[in-house]
Amino acid sequence: MTAHPLLDVSHVASLDTYVAQVGPIFRTFAEQDSGCISYGVLAGERRWFVKSASTPAAAALLRQAVAVHQAVTHPTIIPLLNSITTDQGLALVYPWVPGEVLYHPTRSRSGGRTAPESTMARFRRLPLPEIHSAVEAILGAHIAVEGAGLVAVDLYDGCMLYDFEENRMRLCDLDEYRQGPFTLEADRLPGSSRYMAPEEFIRGSVIDIRTTVFNLGRALRLLLDTGDEEKGWRGTPDQLAVIERATSTGPRDRFSSVSSLADAWHAVA
Repeated sequence: MTAHPLLDVSHVASLDTYVAQVGPIFRTFAEQDSGCISYGVLAGERRWFVKSASTPAAAALLRQAVAVHQAVTHPTIIPLLNSITTDQGLALVYPWVPGEVLYHPTRSRSGGRTAPESTMARFRRLPLPEIHSAVEAILGAHIAVEGAGLVAVDLYDGCMLYDFEENRMRLCDLDEYRQGPFTLEADRLPGSSRYMAPEEFIRGSVIDIRTTVFNLGRALRLLLDTGDEEKGWRGTPDQLAVIERATSTGPRDRFSSVSSLADAWHAVA
């Protein structure tokens, strides 16, 4: 059997040179906030997503991503298929998945989440059953995350990839997820402040599954609204009450697990 140029290789000298030899590069993502450079590559009859590190910090992030994918798999989480070392660092190979990231910030612009034709705005205009299906996928994936002993870090709409044709939500770029609980040793965790729990901004605080519950509560709140101002709630009062508990300021006042949050959500959905 012929070796696959992306799945059956473990080391290349230069990723840029190598992927150009593998096949046509139909998309390049070179201005990511993470410091990573990624490529959409056509190899054979399939398309692939290859993510590489352009800085030492980004390389460490990709090593963490390998550990995350080794710990948890779920149909909603885009799988890691191979990791390739290079003379400069590391590259990861994923299947190319159809869809659009709900928010895609880069170093040169902030993204435009609230523009009428942005991906997020189009998602928020979907019929409620389709949005409910999408948030169910997110909750289900995080039940698997919880089962693997991981906690969410840097979960936000930039991790959410939605296929408008198939009405399917997938999750990508969960690179910062970590085994938990852990103690925050920096002034704050990476992430979008719109999704982050209060303890993620306090050095010495404990980050555990109740932090993930907060992150998911914020995701439910923002995905079921008509805008970032949170003045256009599309759900029910009972659903909003579940979210309010999930996003309580004090961790002890939240649901004790993702599974408990999901059960409460299902009870009012």
